[in-house]
Amino acid sequence: MTLDLQALGVYQAARTIGLRIPADLSVVGFDDLPIAALVDPPMTTIHQPLTEMAVAAAELALALGRGGEVRQAGVELATTLTVRQSTAPPAG
Repeated sequence: MTLDLQALGVYQAARTIGLRIPADLSVVGFDDLPIAALVDPPMTTIHQPLTEMAVAAAELALALGRGGEVRQAGVELATTLTVRQSTAPPAG
């Protein structure tokens, strides 16, 4: 299950106990699924570069399949924060 979908569970639980997003509770997801922009309020989420991740994984798999060496232990790809209306500064 993706973290955006888990965050949607937080939306439901918050509503069940009478909390308002973002007035009472800020929610941030992770994965930037299309539904994140469609819920009420639209969800702030972390966007992952899925295409770049798939390309890096395929290149690694092909290199290993050819008997090649792995030159690096990991690949770092930038993520971005997509700010929408599910977050607000702390009340105070």
